[in-house]
Amino acid sequence: MEVLQLLISGLANGCVYGLIALGFVLIYKATEAVNFAQGDFMMLGAFVTLGLVNPEYAGIPFWLALPLVFLIMGVLGYLLDIVVLRAVFGQSQVAVIIVTIALGFVIRFAVGEIWGHEPQSLRSPLALGDVRIGELVLGLADIAVIIVTLIMTFLLWQFFQRTKMGLAMQAASQNQMAAYYMGIPVKRIQGMVWALAGIVAAVAGILYASKGALDPTAGFIGIKAFAAAVIGGFGSLPGALLGGLIVGVIEPFASRYLPPGWSQIAPYALLIAVLLFRPHGLFAQVRAKKV
Repeated sequence: MEVLQLLISGLANGCVYGLIALGFVLIYKATEAVNFAQGDFMMLGAFVTLGLVNPEYAGIPFWLALPLVFLIMGVLGYLLDIVVLRAVFGQSQVAVIIVTIALGFVIRFAVGEIWGHEPQSLRSPLALGDVRIGELVLGLADIAVIIVTLIMTFLLWQFFQRTKMGLAMQAASQNQMAAYYMGIPVKRIQGMVWALAGIVAAVAGILYASKGALDPTAGFIGIKAFAAAVIGGFGSLPGALLGGLIVGVIEPFASRYLPPGWSQIAPYALLIAVLLFRPHGLFAQVRAKKV
């Protein structure tokens, strides 16, 4: 029973890591840039939802607020690409990384100024309390997080496989020049990828906030999500989600069965091992890029 409880808790946390990791991989595949502010976008999406839903703020019903949250985060992601990232287009990858790290600090400062630095709780219908089955106590929020992540993953898979926009995104990620000559508006597609990554971050933020308190430092879990993306294979969307699940499951088991403190370093120890023995990641789709 204890093992099952730890497993479900780990899978729920891993789903959040996996969704943030999906954002990393989406942006990297489309632009070959690494957005180290993705975790802070997750936190921002959660606070935007909190600001719209909680009675002490706007007090909009949760399900009515969701489309507005996704629109706001999608627009912010798109604007980030066309206003900030294109300004450093042609610069080294280091310049892009520094810009996104700085952006993370700006987001944390802005959120702290608007909503404060004290932990707050989102009025989410996904926070359903606990259910006891014999000696097993399951958080219904954890179950809801797993179910929502499965639905989100299926919708993303359908989007990339069955829509013109999804196919265009895949083409642009493989070879931007060839995609351009085929008539695909590469710059607009890249902006849409950043918008999609913003929406995915918002979903992750809502799920994260449904499980517990939220404060501006919550964006730091993006570091674990980045580790999850590398472990799964940085160019693989399924690998990002599976890497998140692995990291999520490792933490509670390490906390329970290993000495104190090991739960914090276990994901990074696994990251080092993967980089040493399988540098492309556990589920990487390694293939030559067409030129």
